[in-house]
Amino acid sequence: MLNADVSDAPHEYRGMNFTVYPAIDVRDGRVVRLRQGDYARETRYDEEPLALARRHAAEGASWLHLVDLDAARTGGYALAPLLQAIKAVTQLCVQTGGGIRNVADIAAILAAGADRVVIGSLAIRDPRRVCDWLQHFGTDRITIALDVRNVDGAWQLPSHGWTEDSGVELEPLLDLFAGHGLRHLLCTDIARDGMLTGPNLDLYQQVLRIVPGVLLQASGGMRSIADVLAARAAGCAGAVLGKALLDGRFELVDALQEAAAC
Repeated sequence: MLNADVSDAPHEYRGMNFTVYPAIDVRDGRVVRLRQGDYARETRYDEEPLALARRHAAEGASWLHLVDLDAARTGGYALAPLLQAIKAVTQLCVQTGGGIRNVADIAAILAAGADRVVIGSLAIRDPRRVCDWLQHFGTDRITIALDVRNVDGAWQLPSHGWTEDSGVELEPLLDLFAGHGLRHLLCTDIARDGMLTGPNLDLYQQVLRIVPGVLLQASGGMRSIADVLAARAAGCAGAVLGKALLDGRFELVDALQEAAAC
């Protein structure tokens, strides 16, 4: 069982390149943020998704994290036109997902211009099929997103946009994906997502103990540039920034500069 706390540990990735991923979550065509993955606790923002992507590009971002929240719950990724528009007017690399259900979904999103496809719920419900996709598409074209809740000391993984309990625990799933070449992993502590309470560094250190070669993206709770730098110091290869940027807690350009200077 994976415990909820762990002391600091050395790892392979200190000094590596670190990627800051500004996030755009889209629901009903609008930029939104959810609190703790709860669709009833939504904050909407005035800026249009494409305009926000262009602003992030102008601020110096190299990557964007784009999520179809409607599809995450019901299936049917619908952001291909937005993705194509972003790729047409910026130089951003984009990792994107929401509602991925089959090979055709992945192929279509890659064809629309995605650099990596994010797979969440299906990685929990049908992990062996996703392992096959890692081999088929290549480990650099897929990001596995494992979003966790701590339940009685064990990290468990809900699915379908965090609305359904799966009964699956984190550690054995990580072992399975690592055995099939997992490279890019995004991990969110749902209790911290959208709450601006700081990232769960203990969680990320535990993950890196299990899969020390993975390029881990920290997500959930980021509230300051200091949090971004702490995630890097903990061994993460990147950090996903959502609510803190949208609420103006700090500037993306400053986060990019500070992360690059370390």
